[in-house]
Amino acid sequence: MTKELENQNNQPANSQAEIEQPVSKDWHSREEPTAKERNLTANPGDRISDKPESVEEKAKQVAVDSPDITGDHITVPTYFVVEEPNGEKKALHHVKDAEEISDVIRQARVDENGNRIWW
Repeated sequence: MTKELENQNNQPANSQAEIEQPVSKDWHSREEPTAKERNLTANPGDRISDKPESVEEKAKQVAVDSPDITGDHITVPTYFVVEEPNGEKKALHHVKDAEEISDVIRQARVDENGNRIWW
């Protein structure tokens, strides 16, 4: 009977057939680099251009333009344009300059005496 099994499966009766299951491949066996390896982000608007851009060019860039989990359509600029005390306009990147953006918002919420204004 062992000989019959060998003939039916074209393999020895005592060996097990190799089962291939769909699993992730090791990072070193992939043909293409991952988004992290290519220095990409999940959000293209998070990337900062290598070439110099004017404040006006930066002001037109959109980081997010899609519905959120509630279905509301959300648009987030890549850069927030703020005006410095000397009148100069400055473009702050929504990720890289997040702390400075928070500082600007805090400053906007205080009166001339430095007291916090609550709405």
